[in-house]
Amino acid sequence: MYDVIVIGGGPGGYAAAIRASQLGGKVALVECGQMGGTCVNTGCIPSKTWLRAAALLALIREGHEFGIQAAIEQVNLQAIVDRKNGVATDIRMGMEALLQNNGVSVLRGRAVIKGPREIAVEDTVYEAKTIIVATGSSLAFPPIPGLKEAAFTTDQLFEMTDVPSSILVCDSGYIEVEMAFLLNSFGCKVVLATESSRVLAREDHDTSQRITQSLREKGVEVLTRHTLKSITKAESGAGWSCVLSAAADRSVEVQKVLVAWRKPATVNMGLEQVGVKLNEDGGILVDNRLETSVKGIYAIGDVIGGWMFSHAASSMAIVAGENCMERGSTYPFHLIPRGLWTSPEVGAVGLSEEEAEKRGLEIEVGTLPYAINGLAMSRGEVEGSVKVVSDSRYGEILGVHIVGAGATDLVGEAILAMQLEATVNELARSIRVHPTYSETVADAAKDTAGWALYLPKR
Repeated sequence: MYDVIVIGGGPGGYAAAIRASQLGGKVALVECGQMGGTCVNTGCIPSKTWLRAAALLALIREGHEFGIQAAIEQVNLQAIVDRKNGVATDIRMGMEALLQNNGVSVLRGRAVIKGPREIAVEDTVYEAKTIIVATGSSLAFPPIPGLKEAAFTTDQLFEMTDVPSSILVCDSGYIEVEMAFLLNSFGCKVVLATESSRVLAREDHDTSQRITQSLREKGVEVLTRHTLKSITKAESGAGWSCVLSAAADRSVEVQKVLVAWRKPATVNMGLEQVGVKLNEDGGILVDNRLETSVKGIYAIGDVIGGWMFSHAASSMAIVAGENCMERGSTYPFHLIPRGLWTSPEVGAVGLSEEEAEKRGLEIEVGTLPYAINGLAMSRGEVEGSVKVVSDSRYGEILGVHIVGAGATDLVGEAILAMQLEATVNELARSIRVHPTYSETVADAAKDTAGWALYLPKR
């Protein structure tokens, strides 16, 4: 019998297996596909490889601002695909080697949960004291007429050697917004339509506004309060006619329609048969120990729904792995950061200004524009700002929202400050190297605390 069986070999399952093994557990990991899951093979890593290529294109095009005249003779998309595949292969090999190094048994095949302490992999039954479900998510196709025929999935995008001439991106979540920036960078005409009143509706309003402005400045057509109703073959025969419902219906003709929706991968696993409850999003319901409604069965990452981020899965893995080995850990859901590798980048953690106000909290808000940061001015990356939201009485940091160069790294400072329960004044008094982007975080905290040094008096 195993102490822990982990179902799924993505970033969450892989980390959970290693953590449980570190604590002395006999551990097995079940994987029916490639090690690394969505993140390594068709998600985070491929997208960042492509976005790096897009960023290099932008840098070359902007070289004249620094006296550098350079022509782009060719963009070889196959070379980007090859690089993406090479990076993913290297990561998979590293993961497999570390699992072996930690004594984790890898079982190949599809797992079905037969009971609270029993799973079947193909035709073989295995027993375990605890089970961790880390099966991730899969692409979802809403029941929209014509969608499957016109679809261009993110999986296909990362393998493309020809860029679509035009595309409709439906919804405006993290994946959709990143892909809109990416496709636009390579010359695709992008129309982004969302049912919500603004792009990135779950983020702070200022973040949404800045990213929307950047999209439009780059030539992306952004349509809010528009719902995709149906898709039919265009009369020209060269693309698809998409009917968008709004105050008045309108039709958009594009070559492809991007499908980036995802849903928790919980089908045909035996979850409901053993009593595991699902939440309203179709994900597995867990408590703050990441335990499901069935004692001894845990779930982590995309499969629980909500914030579908690889780093959330990896951090949940530690807690679940420890709890399987009776360590009694709890998971800090409020510290899950969000990141977008757009142009400019986005990094955020905690409550937005609007969320804090809805909760009836008395807050202080401070902002620091990138336009007055020395490094940003020197590099010509002045687009963006940092916002810090804090409790007005005790100075507790409730949320930090960064739009600008390096935002996905800078948000780490905010996470650590919140995790260590630093006050906004303590963050404001922390010292930074000059000139760096990290100064923007401390300077925004100074503004939140009411003593900004580099902004006009309020």
